[in-house]
Amino acid sequence: QVQLVESGGGLVQAGGSLRLSCAASGRTSTTNAVAWFRRAPGKDREFVAAIAWVGSGTYYADSMKGRFTISKDTAKNTVYLQMNSLKPEDTAVYCCAAGAALVFTHMDSYRYWGQGTPVTVSS
Repeated sequence: QVQLVESGGGLVQAGGSLRLSCAASGRTSTTNAVAWFRRAPGKDREFVAAIAWVGSGTYYADSMKGRFTISKDTAKNTVYLQMNSLKPEDTAVYCCAAGAALVFTHMDSYRYWGQGTPVTVSS
């Protein structure tokens, strides 16, 4: 089993920044990637970004490129999502997920999920 705990969400004004953290514990060696997904009110869950535990591979949804940056600290088993130039449409619950991913952008690639951290961007 792998446990994931997110933190760093909150209320921010449009144009502001937040950094989310995802701390992983347990059998993380059974996973090869961590991803962030988000679910906005009334919408389906969508892929945000993913990073490989080994190597430098990162993946982003097109709408997040240039504003969001995913990074990792393997010594701490923690993945970060730096979000800049936030917009009201970024308001959502952000969840991290881990798994032995074949396709890093697909929800089905991730077996373990955190509870999520809410992000609200005011206009």
